[in-house]
Amino acid sequence: MTNYEKEYRQATDVCGDPFPEFIAFFESATRPYTVLDLGCGQGRDALMAARFGHAVVGVDLAPTGISQMMSVASAERLDVTGVVSDIEAYKPRTSFDVVILDRVLHMLPTVERRIAQLDRSSSLIRHGGFVLVADTRSNRKRIADYFQDLAWVITLRRSDILFVKRP
Repeated sequence: MTNYEKEYRQATDVCGDPFPEFIAFFESATRPYTVLDLGCGQGRDALMAARFGHAVVGVDLAPTGISQMMSVASAERLDVTGVVSDIEAYKPRTSFDVVILDRVLHMLPTVERRIAQLDRSSSLIRHGGFVLVADTRSNRKRIADYFQDLAWVITLRRSDILFVKRP
């Protein structure tokens, strides 16, 4: 059992509210997006995005987190699909407009695995789509450099948050 699984069993709001930058991004969207939230936990970002009319797939290793997210999504009739899976093993059959990596990359134990996850995540984005990242400051430069090497456009860079757009 993961630490988060234990925490999710004790409380329904372990990670708190979504970051204001994430809220502003989804609230200001000019059309509905298809969204993949990797490491979604209890669904703080997935549920928020769905409340703004976006279709969301949330993936997390913790069954309790997915169950809690789906309970809220069902009660509110939100377009959310929950998948219990390790994000490194998850292989969707479609591409997305947005991939969210909110405080998940630093959980991977090596730089190589973080870069491999960025490779997987960026390959799932449609042209003109976005990757939204919130992570520790120690990873910020490496993540920004990764996307700059791909010639993606940085649309927001603040503290521990980076939004990039695929050209």
